Amino acid sequence: MISYQPLFQTMKEKKITSYRLEKMGFSRATYYSIQKGNSVSTNTINQLCKLLKCSVSDVIEYIDEGE
Repeated sequence: MISYQPLFQTMKEKKITSYRLEKMGFSRATYYSIQKGNSVSTNTINQLCKLLKCSVSDVIEYIDEGE
């Protein structure tokens, strides 16, 4: 299962709100979709990494559902 928890932690550490992310050009609808745990494209992950100046692991992580 893919978790977006690292994204929310990265945003908190960088003091970037969802409003600021939107002002930087990120879709509010996509942000809300991420909050609900829906899947997103690699282009979306790329955009988040670019806007937040971070790596993929700062946005998503894989969690083994068997654990």
